[in-house]
Amino acid sequence: MSSPRRRHCRRSPAASPLEDDDLLSEILLRLPPQPSALPRASAVCKRWRGLVCDPRFRRRFRLRHRRFRLRHRRNPPLLGFFNRFDRLSFQPTLDAPDRLPLGPFPFQRDDGDYFVSLGCRHGLLLVFLPGILEVLVWDPVTGDRHRVAVPPVVAERAAKIGVGGAVYRPPGDVQHFQVVLAVTDDHGAQPRRALACGYSSKTGVWGSLISTPLPYQGHGSQFSAIVCAEDAVLAGDSLYWPLAGKLNGILEFDLEKQRLAVIRVPVDMWGKRERNGFKLVRAEGGVLGFLFISHSDCCAAQLWKRITGCDGVASWVLARTIQLDKLLSLKPEEKGGIEMVGFAQDNYVLLLRTVIGLFMIHLESLKFKKLSNTTTVSRYFPFESVYTAVTGIGGRNDASDVNAQ
Repeated sequence: MSSPRRRHCRRSPAASPLEDDDLLSEILLRLPPQPSALPRASAVCKRWRGLVCDPRFRRRFRLRHRRFRLRHRRNPPLLGFFNRFDRLSFQPTLDAPDRLPLGPFPFQRDDGDYFVSLGCRHGLLLVFLPGILEVLVWDPVTGDRHRVAVPPVVAERAAKIGVGGAVYRPPGDVQHFQVVLAVTDDHGAQPRRALACGYSSKTGVWGSLISTPLPYQGHGSQFSAIVCAEDAVLAGDSLYWPLAGKLNGILEFDLEKQRLAVIRVPVDMWGKRERNGFKLVRAEGGVLGFLFISHSDCCAAQLWKRITGCDGVASWVLARTIQLDKLLSLKPEEKGGIEMVGFAQDNYVLLLRTVIGLFMIHLESLKFKKLSNTTTVSRYFPFESVYTAVTGIGGRNDASDVNAQ
């Protein structure tokens, strides 16, 4: 009598816990946030594919890994870089099987051709639309888009002289985002000043306009002081942009205190006659830093850090110098034209353009990898995010995934 019962148990669908869809979904949610994870799971069987193709599951997968990253300070995968000078074309960085192909995130526009990309952070990309004076926040993975009208005072200066911007997710919040825009105002008889204001997707409104005086600096430039439209650095509780034109320095926006300030630097950031290289970074320990390459020594990258002493006074210190020609084993004829063209803050990776191609360097380990043979002058924004396509690596998401977040 016992044998038939044992055979019946083996044939019963309830014999395996994995037959429970809810339990299996909880297990699949714990797959690593690598691009190959969900496509591999979807290939196991029709049932698994049905679970991971569900837009609700993919949304939970993204939110879970964002929360896990915030809680445990884990870095998201560096999927690649967006080329801001080539209509946001995509340069992948990962190796197989996680490598995405070229062009998995087409940036489609329906309101004109001209736009200015301002930065990328926390899986979101920020774009300024000068023709209609709006900013666009775009999630390339889900296709989700939010367009926000720019406040009039900022819009006026942004259209005339340019604007710096940043998008980020507040600490502990994995669903909402905030935008900060920064401009300078030093024309005519008005006081020279920098302006900034922030927007919250949670409230749907812009905050108060914040300003700070711009110190005079006889830099010899014919251009007004401007906030560079580069990817801002988020270090501690502040955002930072490099300033250019008549003023050599860094603009700081303290998110906690809602205060602007200008920080001087100990080097000639851009050079008066010869072009120097300058790139803001988040240095070891999460503090503000910058990389500097002098035209006179284009193979040496100096890493400076801003530290605060026990007396509360902040100062710059030279942390180390990286000999790029030796690191990359460049031949004498290959040493000229080294340029810093991008920086991934979470993964601490620098993107370099040389006369023989595009390289990325991990600044802590100094390990490097050649990404391509391109020598075209450009600027790149890093894309550090969780990728949830299940139709294959680099396959376009199903329509049901758009706006799932």
